Amino acid sequence: MLVDMRRIALTAALLLTGGLLVVPAVAANAATTDATRTPVAASYTVTLSSDASGATWTGHESVSFTNASAVALTEVYLRLWDNWHGTCAAMPIRVTNLTGGTPDAPTVACTALRVALPKPLAQNGSATVGFDLRIAVPAGVDRFGRDGAFTFVGNALPVLAVRDAKGWHLDPYTNNGESFYTLISDFNVSLDHPGSLAVPATGTSVDTAGSAGRTVTHATATKVRDFAWAAGPFAKLSGTSGKGVKVNVYSVSGISTSSAQSMLNLATSALDAHAGRFGAYPYGEADVVLDNGFWFGGMEYPGFVLDLVNSNALAHELAHQWWYGIVGDDEYNSPWLDEGFTDYATDLYFGRTGSGCGITWQSSTERLTNSMAYWDAHPSRYGTVVYGFGRCTLHDLRRLIGTTAMTKLMSSYAQAHRFGVSTVGAFKKAAQAAAGSTDLTSFWSQHRVSG
Repeated sequence: MLVDMRRIALTAALLLTGGLLVVPAVAANAATTDATRTPVAASYTVTLSSDASGATWTGHESVSFTNASAVALTEVYLRLWDNWHGTCAAMPIRVTNLTGGTPDAPTVACTALRVALPKPLAQNGSATVGFDLRIAVPAGVDRFGRDGAFTFVGNALPVLAVRDAKGWHLDPYTNNGESFYTLISDFNVSLDHPGSLAVPATGTSVDTAGSAGRTVTHATATKVRDFAWAAGPFAKLSGTSGKGVKVNVYSVSGISTSSAQSMLNLATSALDAHAGRFGAYPYGEADVVLDNGFWFGGMEYPGFVLDLVNSNALAHELAHQWWYGIVGDDEYNSPWLDEGFTDYATDLYFGRTGSGCGITWQSSTERLTNSMAYWDAHPSRYGTVVYGFGRCTLHDLRRLIGTTAMTKLMSSYAQAHRFGVSTVGAFKKAAQAAAGSTDLTSFWSQHRVSG
C-alpha cells in the first residue's frame, strides 16, 4: 500500500527491467490465547466536524465489538497510527473522555492505546468503547497530510487491534510500507465541513445541507478494514464501469481534465478486470484522489485511492481493493501477501507475462516472506524483493503449474478468503492442491517462501 516509491518509483522501475510512556515496539503479549482472531464484528460510528480548512476535525467515535475467542477479552487496543507523524507531546490523534473502559497511557510511539475493559468479555459477548476524538492533519503531501488547500486523511480513525495466536498485534508504524492488520468492520461516518470543500471518502456518501455554509457528508461502508477521506476544492469527474461500479476521480489544482479522464477510464477498466479475476467488487463505488505531489506512487484504502497521475500506480492501487482490502493479511509481518499479489494482478491487467523476471538474492537473510521489521532495516531491498521478486514468484508458479491452474488458484483462493485473512501457509496449501502431483517444496525453498 504505501511507500510507493512502492507504488511507483520502485514498482514502475521494477516493471521496466513527549511526557507519555513511549516504547519502540510491543511484542505480542504472553497471555494465553487461541488462534481465533478477535475482536470481531466491529461497528464504528463517527461524527466529526472540520475547521474552515478541512485540516482539523473534532467530534466523537464509538466502536462496538464482539469477542470471537474462547479466551476472554480483558482489554482491547486502539491503534492511533497517525501519531507517528507527530510526537507524544503533540499528538495529531487525540483520544479523550473515553467510556466503556479505562485507558492507559499510549505506547508504541503513542500509536497504541490499551483500554482495560470493566470486566472480562466472554466468548460471543459484546461491548462498546466511545471517546472524543481530535484529528489535526499536518502539512506535507502524504497519506495523512496537507497540500495547500487539500487535505488527505488516511489511517486517522482509531481502529481495533487484532489478537490472534500470536497475541495482540501492536507492531510499530512503518513509513516504508504498512503496519496495518484489521478485520472486516462496518463504518457509519458523518463529516460536517464547509460547503466549499468536496469530501471523497470510503463507502457510499450522501451530502446534505448542514448549518449555514456547511455540508454534512454521510458515508456508510460495510465489510471494510479501514476508513479514509480527503477534503478540498477538488475538480471531479465521474463514470461507471461496465459492471456497474461508480467511479469518482477528484483532482487537485494543476491536473488537467484530460489526465483526470484518462485515470477515470483506467479505473473503470481495471476494477472490472480485477473483479473478473478475483471476484466481484463489493462496494459499489470507488473514489480516486489525484495529486502529483505525493512522494509515493499511490496508497489504497477501501473504496478510496490516493494516486499520482500514473497508470501503473492506479492499476496497482485498485488491485489492492482485493489484496488486503477484500482478502486481508497481516501487512507488517507478511507484506508479500498483498504487495506481491497486487503487483502480479497489475501485470495481468496490462498483459505482462513476467518474461524478464529474475531473482538474485543478496544475502542469506533475505526472504520473500520477511516482515517489515527486516525491510525497515534493509529499505533499499524492500521494493526489489517484496514487489519485484513477489510478482515474479507468482509468475514462476504460473509457469510451473500452468496458466489454467494458476488462474483457477488465484480466483478460488480470493473467494475462499473473501472478507477473511490470508496467510503464507494457507496460500502454500492452496497452491499445492492446485499443483496436483507436482511437489512445490523445492519451489518454495528456491523462492524463499517460509511459513
